[in-house]
Amino acid sequence: MPTMSISIIQRPPVFLNLTASLDRAELLIREASRNGADVVVFPEAWLPGYPVWLDEAPGSALWGHAPAEALFRVLFDNCPQLEGPEIARLAEIAAELSVEIVMGFQERLGSSIYNSVVRLTPAGWRDIHRKIMPTHNERLIWATADGSTLRPWPGIHGPVGALICWEHWMPLARATKHQQGEVLHYALWPAVTELHLLASRHYAFEGQCFVAAAGTVLTRSDVLEGFDSLKIDESAARLMLEAIPNDRLLLKAGGSAIIAPDATIIASAKEGDAATLSASIDTAMLAEGRLYLDTAGHYSRPDIFELQVDTRERPGVKILP
Repeated sequence: MPTMSISIIQRPPVFLNLTASLDRAELLIREASRNGADVVVFPEAWLPGYPVWLDEAPGSALWGHAPAEALFRVLFDNCPQLEGPEIARLAEIAAELSVEIVMGFQERLGSSIYNSVVRLTPAGWRDIHRKIMPTHNERLIWATADGSTLRPWPGIHGPVGALICWEHWMPLARATKHQQGEVLHYALWPAVTELHLLASRHYAFEGQCFVAAAGTVLTRSDVLEGFDSLKIDESAARLMLEAIPNDRLLLKAGGSAIIAPDATIIASAKEGDAATLSASIDTAMLAEGRLYLDTAGHYSRPDIFELQVDTRERPGVKILP
């Protein structure tokens, strides 16, 4: 059948605690599966938590600032690797429950951290996309990725794919994904603000695909309690989080949405509501909109415009024979 049930997780992780967050993720995935989900989507950097101190805490960008350095060390220690046991555990859950899992995570790769999203399918697919352009202060902690993960992901009903946050404002990145003929697109955000919802709805119409826009609900208390759950002696790191002003109670408001190819909203979450958002989509309706708009096909002008995309891996160091 061309229908799919999508569930978007909005509940926050156990902030910066990778082990506890993975336990929470499993509970949430199992709950969504019991409720009929075919796909379970988590927001940007859900493992082990979006680095909100970059936006909220004074001093996060100061050179040689001991609290910022200590907190980065804690973050680095709690970032999973693609081939590590945490992602392997999610793959096992996907196979056991026959559910597709889309997880936003801060990926430790070598000595750097990447903002990544991994898709794990019941058939054993493990697809990865790494954010090609961190935004503004995110560049303090995340590396920029090459184009090797811009390749399409095969799906039961056709290609699926993902972009992360402000990649949705990159016209050539969008054009690359539209060329792949996505039937379903995962738009991962820290929270789906009005601006982010605008970008997600625009993407759905421009690409004539369904969009699952995922955001987290996160409070200042979630941040501090998650850190404290680590039970580590890192007082300097905690100072960085304590610097988030007390009046900033709701740091991320969720706001997730599931959007149709005509840009209408199928389902959306209320601001601050951490409940899982679920809805079904019918991929059979995709052809209707493509009668009018196919930006990679009959609505393109290849005689005028040409885009070349380099999907080769680009390591910083190449050892030649």
